Amino acid sequence: MISQHVQDQRNNPQVLVENKTSFAGEDAELSIYDTFEPASNVKLASDQLMFCGMLSGKKIMHSLHRRFETEFFPHESFIMAPNRPIQIDFPMASLTTPTTCIAIEISHNKVKKVCDKLNANAPLSTYQQEWQYDNKLMHTHHNTETQTLLNRMINIFSENHPDRSFMVDLAVSELITRLLREQTRDFIICHSLNDPEHNGINSVVAYLYKHLGETINIEALIKLSCMSRTKFFSEFKRTIGCTPQDFLFQLRLKKAAEMLRKNSSVTQVCFATGYLSTSHFSRSFKKFFGVNPTQYKLRHSPDLLNRYT
Repeated sequence: MISQHVQDQRNNPQVLVENKTSFAGEDAELSIYDTFEPASNVKLASDQLMFCGMLSGKKIMHSLHRRFETEFFPHESFIMAPNRPIQIDFPMASLTTPTTCIAIEISHNKVKKVCDKLNANAPLSTYQQEWQYDNKLMHTHHNTETQTLLNRMINIFSENHPDRSFMVDLAVSELITRLLREQTRDFIICHSLNDPEHNGINSVVAYLYKHLGETINIEALIKLSCMSRTKFFSEFKRTIGCTPQDFLFQLRLKKAAEMLRKNSSVTQVCFATGYLSTSHFSRSFKKFFGVNPTQYKLRHSPDLLNRYT
């Protein structure tokens, strides 16, 4: 929930399109943008990494050269690379139902500090890679934990707490880590599908990705990894950032979202992704994406892509 202090500032907008309420931190600035009337081709740019999360309404994001166009809804993230401007349309904004977005600009120095810590604590040496931010536009769906973090950051940035600077630093570090984990996880999935024999984790990731609809036997995964049980769980979590069960859960729901965008029925998607009942599937989907499968399907056009480079 947004604090009353912040709400009071937003209740007196200076402009009706992209009214900005900002709060600065040492390595980041958080802004809340409210739009109260329909508008088109509103330019947004930053010389630093900008993490955008929708709070309410709908935007249509497109590049200046129309290389892509995508709808942007709550429970989604849009990450803008430095010096890569975009344009925004606001088709649904009104005085009574404003379109609201949170944008967090993060300094290059802060991103590097988090990368350095990850390289020290969870190195990617087996992939000849280092933790680093991949400079590209990214549009993706985030889970409930990330949405909760964004809501919490609004209050952390805006409150007059004696430990505000420390708490802002922790929250920004967590947000960067989530972004880096998302990008690196995508890289590891691609690497695993192309070279499943590279190492034990690749073998397991490729197997899980190709058998989403099946019941998974943990002992079989351990055998496939060629590791002891303890080493397997430790290595998997260090590399992927979660347990094998949680990873499979995320893969299934992201596959479900992809199928819904391609106009598959909720029942088809449910059983294709390994769920045994539509009610269980709907509860899991809503917990992860913030809306139920039917609402999600209605929200998105069939040919919508979930990432743009």
